[in-house]
Amino acid sequence: MVSKKIVIDIPAGLHLRPVSILCNRSIDYNSSIMIKKNEKSVNAKSVLGILSAGVKYGDEIELICDGSDEQEALETLSVMINDGLGDKIIKK
Repeated sequence: MVSKKIVIDIPAGLHLRPVSILCNRSIDYNSSIMIKKNEKSVNAKSVLGILSAGVKYGDEIELICDGSDEQEALETLSVMINDGLGDKIIKK
């Protein structure tokens, strides 16, 4: 199992469009992929699961991957999230 903490820099947080992009890419991996916000963990392969976490701009999440391709999944998905999942990122 590998994990990484990420601060969300997407202005509108994880709303439907970026979540759809994230889920579509997550499905490509055999590993279990979870997103943890505070004490709530949700399946990153489920649009409704991620939306239910209510991840907003500035929130810290933990991306957790467990399985045969966990390292590749963690690297690819964390880069996608840090790059904004297609939404404009606010520059600080």
